[in-house]
Amino acid sequence: MDTASLNRVDLNLLTPLVALLEEQQISRAAARVGLSQPAMSRALQRLRRVLDDELLVRTDGGFRLTPRARRLRAQLASVVPQLDAVFSVDAFDPAEATLDIQLAGSDYLVSVLAPLLYRRVRAASPQSTVRFRHWHDRVFEEVDDGSVDLVFFGGIEPPGLKVSHLFTERFVCVVDEGHPLAARAQLDLDAYLGCRHLVIDIDQGTQPAVDLALGALGVTRSAHLIVPFHAAALRAIPGTDLVLTLPALLVDSCVDTTVLRVLPPPREIQTLNYLVAWHPMVDGDARHVWLRDVVEGAAAELVGGAQARSLHWPTTQYR
Repeated sequence: MDTASLNRVDLNLLTPLVALLEEQQISRAAARVGLSQPAMSRALQRLRRVLDDELLVRTDGGFRLTPRARRLRAQLASVVPQLDAVFSVDAFDPAEATLDIQLAGSDYLVSVLAPLLYRRVRAASPQSTVRFRHWHDRVFEEVDDGSVDLVFFGGIEPPGLKVSHLFTERFVCVVDEGHPLAARAQLDLDAYLGCRHLVIDIDQGTQPAVDLALGALGVTRSAHLIVPFHAAALRAIPGTDLVLTLPALLVDSCVDTTVLRVLPPPREIQTLNYLVAWHPMVDGDARHVWLRDVVEGAAAELVGGAQARSLHWPTTQYR
């Protein structure tokens, strides 16, 4: 961008210039922009020096625009509205927007939140699209480089990103109906640690929210099957002696209670704070603020619906 000519211009003169060219009279131009007549006269003199043109020439009938001034008036008619748009408040209307929304989270989050979130985006911004990327160990770097708008996760907050609490999830344990512990009212820690476990690989073969809690107690569970997806883990439980520990919101849609039993976990593994993170650079961006509001609304709907449904869950689910 060549700014050599622009650098020698005081942009404070732009408003007086537009007023002078359109009013073609010093006193009216001064009143229009809230200047005194002497101040407008001084502005005209400065403009004449900068532009090397008289701009306004006094005649018997008043002032007339020079040929250069007429050309400037025509140019400014299109330039000034564009400048006004550049320096105005960054207004955002989701109904008119065409956003490519890039999100990242585990298959658990996609399963429980994506339908609600998409419906809200579709209603407010019908031209926008939503894409969920799969979870991986470099996902926070994608937030940092701007290729992901929001990342959903449970566990330790990443440094350098803005983080907000989305909802608090509780864990449950899922076992086959024939599992020796299927009739328990609740698993205690000793019984839990004595089992063979199916572990969902969230981070280097572990579920941090579960395994870090156990590690803090100085104990570990015995992993006999490790899979990368929550849905795949649920399908692997029937007919085995494995215990699967997973977030409870998947129970409604994914657990067949005719062949599986859902048990409260040990009290040491109770809840999971689910978070959402974004880059500080977009914290005040109108589009991103709107997106975060939509996500929060979808999360509130998700939790509210789960609480309502829990009132009607058969008690045999947790026997």
